[in-house]
Amino acid sequence: MDRFEQYRVFVQVAEMGSFIKAANALELPRASVSAAVQQLEAQLGARLLHRTTRQVRLTADGGQLLDRVRPLLGEVEEIEQLFQAGQRQVAGRLRVDVPSRIARRLIAPALPALLRRHPRLHLFLGSSDRAIDLVQEGVDCAVRIGTLHDSSLVVRPLGTIALINCASPAYLRDHGVPQRPDELPPAHWMVGYASPTTGRELPWEYRAGDGTEHTLEVPSQVVANNAESYIACCRAGLGLIQIPRFDVRHLLDAGELVEVMPAYRAASMPVSLLYPHRRQRSRRLALFQEWFEELMREHLEA
Repeated sequence: MDRFEQYRVFVQVAEMGSFIKAANALELPRASVSAAVQQLEAQLGARLLHRTTRQVRLTADGGQLLDRVRPLLGEVEEIEQLFQAGQRQVAGRLRVDVPSRIARRLIAPALPALLRRHPRLHLFLGSSDRAIDLVQEGVDCAVRIGTLHDSSLVVRPLGTIALINCASPAYLRDHGVPQRPDELPPAHWMVGYASPTTGRELPWEYRAGDGTEHTLEVPSQVVANNAESYIACCRAGLGLIQIPRFDVRHLLDAGELVEVMPAYRAASMPVSLLYPHRRQRSRRLALFQEWFEELMREHLEA
């Protein structure tokens, strides 16, 4: 196995944290994967991985090598694809990170069709509601909802999504249907949502008829730190929530949640694609960007 293939094997092991998983992904014997890493370590004179019976972790030298080699492999893959006969085919590994609800509600159901068109594409789908370092974690692209602050990344705005106020029918039977924000405290509860960035509970927000934006302190008995729990608590009758419409459209249609105070919604939230600054985007990234934009279009405000 030449040096380039050793690098490819090393990156696969480092990203997957397992020799066995890397061997399966590369369709190589486990012994060949282990030997390739050992040979690379011997040639470089450095230990690249800490191996235990439960996990494989990068050493400091391994981390430095991974940061240098990962973009190099990506460039080589792009060059190879330029000379392949099937130019419509996109191949290789793409790492994306998206909010958990977008992963579950939008991306996962649509993936089979995408992968049938591009069977050589391998997608690593991370789903989180927290800010991550794309470069440090080797992520090619992230989808983010809300105002962005990191200027070191390339940002592609896609549009905005509407936030609605809603509650369960059981909650509304017990507490009444609010018509205006000033009816909320102290008669109503909200399900609190903790900011993924600060961990602090976010206030209730609304935009008045004149366009001015306001915040309101509404009491809560439970605070959630991810969208799944947030919605589940609302369905259980624990209070009002403010949520993107696409997140709960199926629940609204089924009558499990009810929109309230439509004239007093929070300001719409921007949706953006983020990726590290590079001279040229990979074909895989361009494909995902185009595909995701089409996927989101019906959920964006006109």
